[in-house]
Amino acid sequence: MNTETTQAMAPVRQFTALMPSSPRGAHLARRAVVRQLMAWERPYERAEHVVAELASNAVRHGHVPGRNFRLTLRLAASGVLRVEVSDTCAERLPRAPGAAGPDDESGRGLALVAAFADRWGTEVGPEPRKTVWAELGCGG
Repeated sequence: MNTETTQAMAPVRQFTALMPSSPRGAHLARRAVVRQLMAWERPYERAEHVVAELASNAVRHGHVPGRNFRLTLRLAASGVLRVEVSDTCAERLPRAPGAAGPDDESGRGLALVAAFADRWGTEVGPEPRKTVWAELGCGG
């Protein structure tokens, strides 16, 4: 990455919160992103959907009793919003979008994330943490 790219992605605003690894925590994460982006006077609709899916996945697939998940929002000077949801279950990485079969009752959340985000991915570490992130362009 060159210096200009690094500076463009450097956060000018950041929000981080620990959420309980429960359905209530996923709901609180969704409300928190709306509240925070409204305070930053940024569009929140796409980010709200992304956080709903990522937080739900953290609760469903990354739950470790007694441990929370972390929601982080980073708004870069370029207008790119990076949403991160971190849990403590690195051994359970997300499946690729579209891996769900037509009769499956779940497995479509990351397809929604991919549809709403410009880019998304997963980072592992430090152990036992994994972070699923999504970036949304200037249109929020």
